[in-house]
Amino acid sequence: MKEKIVVLINCIDQKGIIAKVSSWFYERGLNVLHCQQYTTADEESLFFMRVELEKSSSDISNEDLEKEFGKFAEKEGFSYKIHYSSYKERVAILVSKTSHCLYELLSRYDENDLPAEIVMIVGNHDTLRSVAEKFNIPFYYMPIEDGKKEEQEKRIIDLLMKNNIDLVVLARYMQILTPNFINAYRNRIINIHHGFLPAFQGANPYKQAYERGVKIIGATAHYASEDLDQGPIIEQDVIRANHVEGPTLLRDMGKDVEKRVLLSAVRSHLERRIIVYKNKTIVFQKES
Repeated sequence: MKEKIVVLINCIDQKGIIAKVSSWFYERGLNVLHCQQYTTADEESLFFMRVELEKSSSDISNEDLEKEFGKFAEKEGFSYKIHYSSYKERVAILVSKTSHCLYELLSRYDENDLPAEIVMIVGNHDTLRSVAEKFNIPFYYMPIEDGKKEEQEKRIIDLLMKNNIDLVVLARYMQILTPNFINAYRNRIINIHHGFLPAFQGANPYKQAYERGVKIIGATAHYASEDLDQGPIIEQDVIRANHVEGPTLLRDMGKDVEKRVLLSAVRSHLERRIIVYKNKTIVFQKES
């Protein structure tokens, strides 16, 4: 299978930019498979672009491609990233006691439905070790001792760095990450939370939701930031609810939407379909 290349570009909008980029790749024998772009309608007038390429008649090396495109990007004022299909991101999943999101990710991975390598699962509880063992993924138990949260995080970060982890997925990891952890993996930590926030915070949100007669249950996946649950949003979804659903059924419905939204967000990241700009994301749709 021929290697595919994804180039993500953002810059100030300018005349002829699509033609310039397409011509640059054409001149080097790179075939454009898909091209998507988006221009903001605000005063900044920003341009975002995702180009998927194939080396059809090109013998340019990846090293030369990056060097030459870097010069081109500097001249045109682009910010950019280049990704290659031959490299699969190395992923670590952090968990606590809840398994539904973990099972969804591992089952999809087991079916070769995620373009990644899940290297490890790290838990602050030992509860989900058996799940990791079912899928033959190494499990690391990292408990948090009283007053030693930062020490526990440092051990996790050291483990991630030692194993060259590219992406951290918080699959219902019930801990607030410190700024040190966030900064070590900026825009490379994906979190999931239910859509009741901030209306129903704290213990037993589904009981609170039932008592208030909620009509919509939702979930949000986002990149983690220093501000709790305020990072750039990647994916969201909702399910309709009504008065006959009790707290237990609401919780089960919430689990369904959480695992679906988290999977979608992780897949978008792994397929190089996200550009982060300030505190928002541009998420390009998957080509059919």
